[in-house]
Amino acid sequence: MNDALPPALRTQLDTHLAAGLDTLGLDRALAGPLLDYLALLLRWNRTYNLTAVRDPLEMVDKHLLDSLAMHPFVAGIAAAGGTLADLGTGAGLPGIPLAIARPGLRVTLVESNGKKARFMREAIRRLSLADVRVAQSRIEALDEPGRYDAITARALATLPLIVELGGHLLRPGGRLLAMKGVYPADEIAALPAGWTMLESHPLRVPGLAAERHLVVVGRNDDRDASARP
Repeated sequence: MNDALPPALRTQLDTHLAAGLDTLGLDRALAGPLLDYLALLLRWNRTYNLTAVRDPLEMVDKHLLDSLAMHPFVAGIAAAGGTLADLGTGAGLPGIPLAIARPGLRVTLVESNGKKARFMREAIRRLSLADVRVAQSRIEALDEPGRYDAITARALATLPLIVELGGHLLRPGGRLLAMKGVYPADEIAALPAGWTMLESHPLRVPGLAAERHLVVVGRNDDRDASARP
């Protein structure tokens, strides 16, 4: 089946996405592969209900640009050829857009749902994303301790639960880069012993008026070590 977007719609989406990429400081050339991913997601979504958002323009804002708003925080990891695990990624968000925007970033998409895992494998194949893999697994069952420079999650769970489920995946010095809406003060206060918030950054997502934050969480001993002379 043809995955191509109708030309008029593709032009509309390209214009909208390009403006968002400009705002985020990203190359407009990324619009092509990002829209190829979106076209595939739209087709699969008609059958498999991968995401509740169905309007293509909404998907540009709520899926592509929202995912890409955190790209500065994985730039250093990508430049070093480092590793990121996207926990409970669903249809590959934010992991696939980040992999497109930041070549060199080695992304593992962690998802237990079989339909979503099949979609992501097809997207990886179609988009030739050599540094992206799917781990079809529950987060807590993924037996890759200490493998990742960072883990991320988008609208998955509270900070304490993300740490409980996926903290074992982080190498020493690794970071949880959690995408949140309003500043999650209660979740930060409830982080388990041994974990602390290191940074919080407001995110500007083009096309979205909703409040967004990127919360960086690490182990206490990592923070203490970095403070030593």
